[in-house]
Amino acid sequence: MHHNRRQILAISVTLPFAAMAGRLAHAQSTPTIYAEGGIAIDGTDPVAYFTESAPVAGDPSITHDWNGATWRFANAENRDTFAADPEAYAPQYGGYCAWAVSEGYTASTVPEAWKIVDGRLYLNFSRRIQRRWERDIPGRIASADANWPDVLNA
Repeated sequence: MHHNRRQILAISVTLPFAAMAGRLAHAQSTPTIYAEGGIAIDGTDPVAYFTESAPVAGDPSITHDWNGATWRFANAENRDTFAADPEAYAPQYGGYCAWAVSEGYTASTVPEAWKIVDGRLYLNFSRRIQRRWERDIPGRIASADANWPDVLNA
């Protein structure tokens, strides 16, 4: 296929705008809570991180809908505890990767890459990324706090 200069110029001018529009369309649809298929934390009970010091699979029949996502719990007591104060138990940054948010973008997380710091639950993309995040937890939290929730629109 042969293009003349005018076509090449038109493509070179419009392509960056098309790419930017695609990013904006994607960014505007970024939900507040990271939830694959509408299920937060891959179905892991958020309260269990605090009570069991481990990720515990939630029961699909014991749920609570909050902030646009369905949260699963290992038992009704944990569900009721969460429902009474979701902000206290939900992961920071909507369950998106704490490292990524500190860097100015969002990324998925896995339930196994977690840490509670000052009574708050933080999740990361992987255990490897979590180790990087742990090199400067106070700095990473400060950066992520400064970026949140603007990264949902970035």
